[in-house]
Amino acid sequence: MRASFCDQSWGQWVAEAALSVKDKVFNLIPPVLLAVVVLFWGLGPARLTANPTTLLVAVCVTMGIIQALEFVHERHAGWRWNGRELFTDVFYVVLGFNAIDFLSTHLAEDPLKALKTALHIGTPWTLQLPFVVQVALIVFLIEFGQYWMHRLMHNNPLFWLTHAPHHHITQLNALKGAVGNPIELFLISLSVVALFDFSLQALFCAANVGTLVSSFAHANVRSDPPPFYAFFFTTIRNHSLHHSVPYEDTRCNYANSLILIDRMFGTFRDGEADTVGQDDRKRLTIPEQFVFPFVPLITAIQARRNVSAPPGPR
Repeated sequence: MRASFCDQSWGQWVAEAALSVKDKVFNLIPPVLLAVVVLFWGLGPARLTANPTTLLVAVCVTMGIIQALEFVHERHAGWRWNGRELFTDVFYVVLGFNAIDFLSTHLAEDPLKALKTALHIGTPWTLQLPFVVQVALIVFLIEFGQYWMHRLMHNNPLFWLTHAPHHHITQLNALKGAVGNPIELFLISLSVVALFDFSLQALFCAANVGTLVSSFAHANVRSDPPPFYAFFFTTIRNHSLHHSVPYEDTRCNYANSLILIDRMFGTFRDGEADTVGQDDRKRLTIPEQFVFPFVPLITAIQARRNVSAPPGPR
């Protein structure tokens, strides 16, 4: 009996030690992958780093790696991926790479570039900045715009209608950052980066960094990065709080990737949530997510028709 107890205690100690080591390794994965991404775009051969196809592949590989980590060390069993979530998530990733990117390019980025040319705006000094500084500046410019747009969406009823579908998701995983109503996805993609001169590699690197951090911020991965990372970048711990059920609790931690901006403007809140969603936590289908911003208008029109309709025969 005593030997059995000792064996059990030893086995338990080994299991706990192994789990502790696993936790420590996973805590370091986000900053390590971040460093790998920056090194690749900064030091990789130009035939790769100046090719837009490389960016597409790098972004897909980044999301795939983080999604795969969920199966190795998940954070919450209730957020576990299933076939229905897979279909929805992949649909929105494809939508983002195609329709949303097309609209952002032709309705926002191209007009800004034309304005830049017409007004003879030039920022040659940005091209002289070190590569890492260029990347940091691009990330900040993108995140600064997204922060204020995101904050507006949580504090204005009309804009909230476009953003609410993203908060009706009832679990988090690496691809969930791509899920939302197309109007919101377009609005949140707007930035002023096109007014500045940056190297193509720095632009691609910043896009890859944003995908990496945002994917980890939505991922069902048991990973709590070190303070030097979590001070600057958004993590699942604090972003899950932004997705918590009470609406008032969502009005914090707005930054998609750069939580530093929340710290700057007083909207950072420490904490974590394991239950996410809105209202009665009803999961919306893709058609429901698309039509959600127009539901109040549709309801009002239907109510008006019902009032104006002549009474039926008795």
